[in-house]
Amino acid sequence: MAKNKRNIILAILLVLILAVIALLIGRFTYSYIGAQVSEDLKSEGETTASGDTIIFSKGNNLSIAASTDNFYVGSGNLADTTNPSVRLIASNKTNEAVASYYAGIIINKNTFTYSGSNAELILTVRDENNNLVTTSSDTLEYVTVNGVSGFDITGKTGAFNIASNHPISTTSSTTGTTHTWTFTLTFVNLDTDQSINENATLDMEVVLQKDEIEMPALAEICEGKTFAECIKENVYTSDGENGLYYHDGLGTYTNSDQEAGDYSYRYTGLNPDNYICFGSDAESCPNDNLYRIIGIFDDDKDSNYQIKLIKADYADSNLLGTDGDYSNRDSDSIDIYYWNSNTSNNNWSESQLNTVNLNYNFWNNLGSTWQDLIATTEWKVGGNIYSSIYNSTIKNVYQNEIVSPAVATTYSDEIGLLYASDYGYATTPENWLTIVSVYYGSNNWLSLGISEWTITRLSEDNISAFYVGFNGAISLSESDVFANPFALRPSFYLKTNVKLLKGTGTYADPYRLTM
Repeated sequence: MAKNKRNIILAILLVLILAVIALLIGRFTYSYIGAQVSEDLKSEGETTASGDTIIFSKGNNLSIAASTDNFYVGSGNLADTTNPSVRLIASNKTNEAVASYYAGIIINKNTFTYSGSNAELILTVRDENNNLVTTSSDTLEYVTVNGVSGFDITGKTGAFNIASNHPISTTSSTTGTTHTWTFTLTFVNLDTDQSINENATLDMEVVLQKDEIEMPALAEICEGKTFAECIKENVYTSDGENGLYYHDGLGTYTNSDQEAGDYSYRYTGLNPDNYICFGSDAESCPNDNLYRIIGIFDDDKDSNYQIKLIKADYADSNLLGTDGDYSNRDSDSIDIYYWNSNTSNNNWSESQLNTVNLNYNFWNNLGSTWQDLIATTEWKVGGNIYSSIYNSTIKNVYQNEIVSPAVATTYSDEIGLLYASDYGYATTPENWLTIVSVYYGSNNWLSLGISEWTITRLSEDNISAFYVGFNGAISLSESDVFANPFALRPSFYLKTNVKLLKGTGTYADPYRLTM
């Protein structure tokens, strides 16, 4: 009996101890206990410090796909609708909760453009009470076209807050209060020719969230894409935006008929955001490691795009060496080089710029980690006659240098120099009809105000090659390549599987790369 009595007492003590522990746990965690949330929404719920729960349910991404089958005169508008929602559930301690949130959109890519003066892509927004929202905290313009009212997002990209600090409250700790919004995207059928938007694309997210809506980092948007895909799909939006022009031969801007027609995406203008840090992982990119993107190229037209880089500033002897063909211009401390130091020969395969300075010294200074990001390239080095380069407009230079050189000579290696046409197409389109020998580098980010070699030779003799003059015009080394030293900037193509790690492409925040 005594033994049974003792066991009963121990059992009672154990129950009391467990009860005390439970009370202590409850005391310390009660303020964080949230409402019960159904399994399908738990992953989207956020519990506040007061124990309230706010749940955001994302709607479908909106999209419009116009074709001659579904969009033509008299066919009517094309539209798509989604209904994102936010739900607030009070803590079961208070049964009351007040919060606020933001409503808006993130447009990652938008190639819809204006065929006339009217808005064509309109976003209509209704709040939880089905009231039309007519003002935007990020100044989207509210318009009405052919009976459709909403925000004009034709050609727009970026993050746009439509409602800021929108209030929501509840007196329920079970069902809570739900706000359901309606976002309707409409491609308006106009009385004008809208064929320019036949194959237009839109990548847009509708967003309800607690904090102000901002664009996600480009690297996040481009996760799973190659760097080339990232630039052409998420940085290029329409010709001229972000300094990029698509050379498909179908542009509608001034001098678009002068495009290269090679389906390249080329950076143009005075100072586009096309910087890359290459050869260094330092938090602040050293000047010697700053490069810029000339463009994105697909020479085989197989959608296997490669990004072409050029050093942002002139390379010096620390990278290129002083082997035989080196000279220094003391007046401005720019290291300059002969094409060949001991022979009058303008064949690129025999140039010491190529074999010694670029593809030996510079290449070895990169190190294996960075070498692995660079593609072996067939450089077009046949060149052409004097009048076909020197006295030509940029499109003719491209044709005579790349498409139909005087001699079909190529040279396979990793490092080269810029083509004369690379330089010409880096200026804005209004200059594309100017003869390159009298062009003075206005609005051209590749123009640095000192003479530098191109990879393009004169095919009429074996002693001359073309260079960019200090005045920004394409010039010819009229005496032989042994007698004229100029600056140079290494240029190369990245492998197709290179990806974006981080960065925005600005001088202060250049793109960083990974495999």
